[in-house]
Amino acid sequence: MRFKRNGSYTLNRKSKTKPNGKKPPAEEKKQYLEAEFTKVRVVDFDLKELVLLPREIDLNEWLASNTTTFFNLINLQYSTISEFCTGDTCQAMTACNTIYYWYDERGKKTKCTAPQYVDFVMSLVQKLVTEEENFPTKYGKEFPNSFDSLVKKICRYLFHVLAHLYWAHFKETVALDLQGHLNTLYAHFIVFVREFNLVDPKETCIMDDLSEILCAPVPPTPAPASPNSAPSPSPHNHVTER
Repeated sequence: MRFKRNGSYTLNRKSKTKPNGKKPPAEEKKQYLEAEFTKVRVVDFDLKELVLLPREIDLNEWLASNTTTFFNLINLQYSTISEFCTGDTCQAMTACNTIYYWYDERGKKTKCTAPQYVDFVMSLVQKLVTEEENFPTKYGKEFPNSFDSLVKKICRYLFHVLAHLYWAHFKETVALDLQGHLNTLYAHFIVFVREFNLVDPKETCIMDDLSEILCAPVPPTPAPASPNSAPSPSPHNHVTER
C-alpha cells in the first residue's frame, strides 16, 4: 500500500544542520508549563494508539506517511506566528538553554536568525520528502538503504522548530488561542519519535519537562453514575459507627 505524500513548502535551498548548542544567559520562566495551558488539547484519546504500526502497513510506508504529515503540520503551525518571528525578535535559533547553528553542506558553521534557520529546515525537508528516490510513491519502488537515517534527520530538525515555538512564541500562540493545537501536535510528535526511536533523547531532553506532562497517558474516563445509585460519602456526610 502506498500513501500519497505531499509537501507544502516551496523553497529549495540545499543545506544541512547539526544539533549543538551554547548556553545563552539565564533561563526564562516557562509559561508553557503552567497547568492552565498544558491541560488544553484538541483531542483527549491516547496518542500511543495513534502511532502504533498497523499490521497491514509496511514500516517504511508508515514512517514516510507520518513524517510527511508532521512536516506539513509543523510548517503550518509555525506559519501562524511567522510574522512575530523576525530577525529582530529572534536573532538566534533558540530553544530553552540551546542555540542552534546552521551547518551548510560544506560544513561551514553559521549563526543565523530563527526565521532563517526555520527556512533552511523547511527547504531541506521539503526537498527530501518530495524526491522519489528518498520517499518513493510509485508502486514497486523500494525505499533507499539510507531511509532510516533520513527520517531521523528530518525529525531532529522538526523538533528544533517545535522547541523554538514553545520557547520564543508561546505567548503569541496563546493570544491566537492555538495552544491546544500546538500541545496536541507536540505530544503526537514526541510519542511518535519515541515509539520508533527516531530522535536521540539527548536531543529532546531540553523539553523533557513538557514532554512528561503532555505525553502522560490519558486517565480513563469514570463511568457515569447510575440514577439509582447512592451518592458517595463525603467528609461532610460520612458517619462512623462505633
